[in-house]
Amino acid sequence: MISDRMTGARVIRTAVPAEAEVIAALHHRARSTYYPDGLPDDGIDWTAAWRSAVGRPDGQVLCVVDQGAITAIASFRPPADGPADVVRLFQFHVDPDRWRTGIGTDLHAACVEQWRADRMRSAVLDVHVDNRRAQAFYARLGWVPDPENPPADGDHHLFLRFSVPGE
Repeated sequence: MISDRMTGARVIRTAVPAEAEVIAALHHRARSTYYPDGLPDDGIDWTAAWRSAVGRPDGQVLCVVDQGAITAIASFRPPADGPADVVRLFQFHVDPDRWRTGIGTDLHAACVEQWRADRMRSAVLDVHVDNRRAQAFYARLGWVPDPENPPADGDHHLFLRFSVPGE
């Protein structure tokens, strides 16, 4: 598990269950930015989902605390049906008020550090087709279209893969 990582006034650390409501609110704000017709009602209790993600023994939720507030989150774990050396990045969100401040890059670096420590060789994720900002962010960090998972017609997500650098 990652130890607290200081980057200036920012701390990147493992989230705790008591922060699920704050994390769910950040998740909602970030997701709301890339749905052209408004955020769909998916019927999910996101606070409960985040509480569950934080408590999973097989996964991890990292958060960035900047000036006393949670400003970004990342949730990852091995996919249930995948190889042991692949990790799936399920959620990665930065508070829209903090975009372009380096928070996302710092959080991504912490994820990569943890993946390397866990001996992961690659990471996978899916990103919404309308989320061009996130697609550009991931491309800058080395994520590429996943050749093992091309998008199907009508799919609303693109599948990306990242090669975790070795030591």
